[in-house]
Amino acid sequence: MVVEILRHMLITAFWLSLPLLAVGFIAGILVSMLQIVTSMQDPAFGTVPRLGAFLCATLLFLPWLLAKLMAYTTSILGDLGRYAR
Repeated sequence: MVVEILRHMLITAFWLSLPLLAVGFIAGILVSMLQIVTSMQDPAFGTVPRLGAFLCATLLFLPWLLAKLMAYTTSILGDLGRYAR
């Protein structure tokens, strides 16, 4: 039963982090390509757009993330009696 709970937890964590990691990955590639084309190697030029994309993605996906997290929490707490045995 413990293995099943841990497996479900890891799958949920994977699906919760996937959209934000994908947006960060795509933004990183686009910013790096832009830096290569313009030969601009300023660290702030690379960091600020990535953080902006990550913030926008967080705000965009927040309702979905909260719904998934609430569903997971409800399923764990709903089965609490079964785990207590």
